[in-house]
Amino acid sequence: MSRMHSSKRGSSGSKRPLVTESPKWVQQTPEEVSELVATLAGEGMSMAKIGLVLRDQHAVPNVRLLTGKSIKEILEEKGVKSELPDDLQALMKRAVAMSGHVKKNPKDLHNLRGRHLLESKIRRLVKYYKREGIIPQTWNYSLETAALEVE
Repeated sequence: MSRMHSSKRGSSGSKRPLVTESPKWVQQTPEEVSELVATLAGEGMSMAKIGLVLRDQHAVPNVRLLTGKSIKEILEEKGVKSELPDDLQALMKRAVAMSGHVKKNPKDLHNLRGRHLLESKIRRLVKYYKREGIIPQTWNYSLETAALEVE
């Protein structure tokens, strides 16, 4: 499989080992982990950041193996829902940062092209989320709305 915006091939990555049950050394119960996920989300952390905090600070290697549900499913059960999906927010944050860089360095054409490619990726993702009903049909992407959403 090749990459989208270049003529190079993609690099292969490592795969997680096939494990069907949570390790025996995990001391937390599934209820404790669910409450911890809800409190971390209440502090404003993204789902990826919650997973990292659980892994590094609370010794929970895999939330799905322990609770039987993903972090997203746990948050939906608890009623904690963000306005936009995490991957879209991360892309918009990158686009805002690149925009600030291009404003300070107007001759940096490589970054300008990178921002255009990133914004096209955002538009494709927005189209998908609208089609799936995850974001409202009236929501539109622009750099100004992205700057407001990220802050």
